[in-house]
This record gives sequence, structure tokens and C-alpha cells, in this order.
Amino acid sequence: MRARLRLGVELLSALLLGFRLFSVLVLFSGNDQVHAWTLVTSQALDTAWRIAKGSVMLAVSFLVAALCYFKRLHLYLGRRLKWWIGYLQRKFKRNLSVEAEVDLLSYCAREWKGETPRAKLMRKAYEELFWRRRIKCVRQVKRDNYDALRSVLFQIFSQGLSFPSWMKEKDIVKLPEKLLFSQGCNWIQQYSFGPEKYTGSNVFGKLRKCVELLKTQWTEFSGIKDYHKRGSMCNILFSNAILEYKLYEALKFIMLYQVTEVYEQMKTKKVIPSLFRLLFSRETSSDPLSFMMNHLNSVGDTCGLEQIDMFILGYSLEVKIKVFRLFKFNSRDFEVCYPEEPLREWPEISLLTENDRHYHIPVF
Repeated sequence: MRARLRLGVELLSALLLGFRLFSVLVLFSGNDQVHAWTLVTSQALDTAWRIAKGSVMLAVSFLVAALCYFKRLHLYLGRRLKWWIGYLQRKFKRNLSVEAEVDLLSYCAREWKGETPRAKLMRKAYEELFWRRRIKCVRQVKRDNYDALRSVLFQIFSQGLSFPSWMKEKDIVKLPEKLLFSQGCNWIQQYSFGPEKYTGSNVFGKLRKCVELLKTQWTEFSGIKDYHKRGSMCNILFSNAILEYKLYEALKFIMLYQVTEVYEQMKTKKVIPSLFRLLFSRETSSDPLSFMMNHLNSVGDTCGLEQIDMFILGYSLEVKIKVFRLFKFNSRDFEVCYPEEPLREWPEISLLTENDRHYHIPVF
């Protein structure tokens, strides 16, 4: 634009110069009348040009400056808009703790490149899942110390599973007070909410809110018959970190409650499931208090669920948790179930793990 304006000014100057040359030629021709007329006209044009030139140049300069300003403004606003779009996308993606389905073999090819023995083993394990187990996609789960709980709860909600039978018979919201007043478990005040180390007398109120949220959400999801609607609601719920962590702490407490109940049964010489005998045989979890202090309080903070914890989780929620352990490919431990022998025909959910620390959700 600036170049075109400069060209126009130069053309006008060239015309004036041409007219002056014409006047000079006429002067040498000897025609006085024509000479006088051309001289007056040339002087008039010259005067008019001197008057108009300043205004034209000022207008041109103003127009060029305005165009430059708007161009810079456009570039600035474009950069800011791009930054905000990227920020919102990153924020949404960071908060979405269970991602959308991706092709299983494509995910494997992206994650396990190279020719190391472990990479080759993982590729074979993923091919086994794809071709033999009919698993076509995978949903990546946020890698933190809650991911096992997250993977299990997401599938319970997305499948619309109903409450465990024992939860239908009891008001789980009242369980924190029951442990304290009916069973004298005042040590529950040392319960830790993930990174929160100690909450003291406040623990009952916080636990009650967590368990109440779990009950409300579970009731809502189990009442939705439309699969796609449940999926949309799961995406919303599992994008809210605050609500998520309350749900996971509720699951931890449900596990603690079940351990305490079975421990009381064991003291009265009742037959208890073998997985709890294994749990209480460890020095670090010989009773509910030591189980909470040495294991459960660390979940969500410094570690995730161990295998024995997965057994207790499946037992407490009355689901059969099938886990494909890819690093155990070509061994009898490649596919395991928690618990190994469910007491009833419990619904089945599936997980996959590459290291027994982080879990993802396979999609059949």
C-alpha cells in the first residue's frame, strides 16, 4: 500500500516536470501569447502543488502509520488468541484424567520403538492383546498414585454397574462414625487424605463428605441406561480433579472398612477369605491400624495400590478385576484376576499395565 502511494506522488511530480519542459519549448518558439499563458498556468500549478503537497504527504504518512498500527495490532491479537487457545487446550487435556480411545497397535508403536529386549517384549504383548484377546483400543489414564483406583472407578461408572450387595444393605455415609463409636477405632483420626498427612478430629467430616459423594455419583451413574450419556458424564467428572480425589479417598476408606470388618470376624474365629489371611500375615499389616498407617495412607501420595490391595479393592467393590500384565508376557502371570476366586458372579472389568505401577483401560 505504501509503495502504491509513493508511486502516485512520483507520477504527479513527473507530470508537473513535463509541463514545465513544455513551457520552456514554447518559450523558445517565440510565441509570446502562448508563452504567457503557459507561464501563468505553470506558476499556478506550481503554487497549487506546493500548497497541496504538504497535505498529501501528511495524509499519506497518516494512512501508512495507521496501516502499520493495525497490522501490528492484528499480529498481537492473533498471538494472544493463539496463546489462550493453547493454554485452554493444555489445561483441559491436563485435567482430563482418562483420555479418549486410541488404536492399540498405534499406541504401542508410538510408545515402544527400538530393538531393546523390553521393547520387543512389549510389542509382542500388545499384538497378543490385539489379535488374540480382541482388544482394539486403549484409554490412557493419568499417571499418578491414584491411577489404579481411577481406572477401576471409571469403568464402574461408564458401565453403569450397580452398588455391591453389602452397600445396598448399609448406609455407607455413616460408616466413619460406625468405626469410631461401634467398634472403638479412634485411631481412624490418623487417616491421611493422599498428600494430606494428618487431619485429626476433622477426619470424620471429611470422610463423610467423600463417602457421600461416592454414593451420590454411583447412584446417578447406575441409574443412567444410555451408554453414550454415561460416557459424556464420565468425561465431565474425570476432568474435575477435586471431585476425583474425594472419590478415590472414599474408595480407600471403603477398603479400610472391609479390612476392619474381616479382622473382627477373624477375632471371633469365623472363616475369612484367604486374601485377608495373607494380608494379616504381613508384619506391616497385621491389623487394620497397621494396614492404614503403613500402606493405605501412602496411596495417592507416595505410592499406588500393591497387588494385595487390588485384591481388597475387588472384594470391597464386588467386581472381578482382570489385569493384563504386559511385562509378564509368555508367563502364567500375564493375565491375573483380583480376587482370583470371586465369591459370586461379580461383573468383570479389565486393566492393562506395563509395570504393575501404572494402569490403562483396554477397550474390547
